[in-house]
Amino acid sequence: MSASAATLAAAASPSHAEPHRQRVFIGSGGADGILAFDWNPETAELGPAGVAANLSTVDWITFSPDRKYIYAAAELDSFNGKPTGAVASFAVENGKLRQLSAQNSAAKGTCHVAVDRTGQTLLSADYGGGSAASFRIEAGKLSAAVWTEHYTVGGPNKDRQESAHAHFCSFSPDNHFAYINDLGGDMIHIYKLAAATAELTAAGAYHARPGAGPRTLHFHPNGHTAYAVNELDSTVDVLAWTKSNGQLTLVTRIELLRPGYKGETRACDTVITRNGRNVYFANREDDFIYSFTADVKTGALTPIARTSSGGKIPRNFTLDPTEHWMLVANQDSNLLSVFARNVDTGALANEGKSVACKTPMCILFA
Repeated sequence: MSASAATLAAAASPSHAEPHRQRVFIGSGGADGILAFDWNPETAELGPAGVAANLSTVDWITFSPDRKYIYAAAELDSFNGKPTGAVASFAVENGKLRQLSAQNSAAKGTCHVAVDRTGQTLLSADYGGGSAASFRIEAGKLSAAVWTEHYTVGGPNKDRQESAHAHFCSFSPDNHFAYINDLGGDMIHIYKLAAATAELTAAGAYHARPGAGPRTLHFHPNGHTAYAVNELDSTVDVLAWTKSNGQLTLVTRIELLRPGYKGETRACDTVITRNGRNVYFANREDDFIYSFTADVKTGALTPIARTSSGGKIPRNFTLDPTEHWMLVANQDSNLLSVFARNVDTGALANEGKSVACKTPMCILFA
């Protein structure tokens, strides 16, 4: 670390951190699939611990609510002899993964999965095929697809919105609604959720600015604010969520790019602290993390600073369980980068340290 990073790290050093190492799973875009690392929260050191599961081209991994199972999205062009990607489930046993099930998704290029708050429904999104699917979960095992939908609407960006591109799944704070971000169609599809059966019923849509490309959706802990990151124009739509019908309404729009920036740009992901006081967004091509303070009642954002992601193309990033460290999966530079975080101000260190990792796509603390 640089002197400035070391100073911030010292200020952030958690006196209450557990001394033992913690297992971290990395969804990898390489052939091995899910990799294992060991994390030391006192020293911010990551050490490789081998391959956790062999499932090629894993874009996303997520826990069940009870953290007994992990679900994965594999961005494949074919699986089980069909032209689709795959979703798979694993039992977590003493820091290792044992595969329980694998199913065909709705179409090619499965890039994201999400589990509802009861642990009974899994959703998947297929970027390449522009589709989504739901699966029923029993004891960690996935059923065949219960519900599928293939989207058809494209957008004005001829290079990226030639067709629909489902990119992200999420659930409302009360678990009554499900959301599918369609980057190609400039909309977030809204569904009524029946968690016990994994059935979805159409309930409307949020329409983003044409050409924005809504990629992800995250709900603030206040229960009524959401943030939709728009990949194509590097903006964030700050949204109000209506509990009665699940609808999303634009409150304001945040620009992520530096004034005067010219060149390629792709906004990416969001991290929100447990107390809701800080929100972070990642942007690719110019590769930065943008830190904000948030009003916990309204969700309104005030910028802190942009800092380097530590590598090329920050696909995903997350805070460690102590929230004293930010970890970034820099996809194109094959690096996991670690930055100290000041828990009082929310500021991230300008520089950090990195460890090699094959095509890191998603970071998950066990």
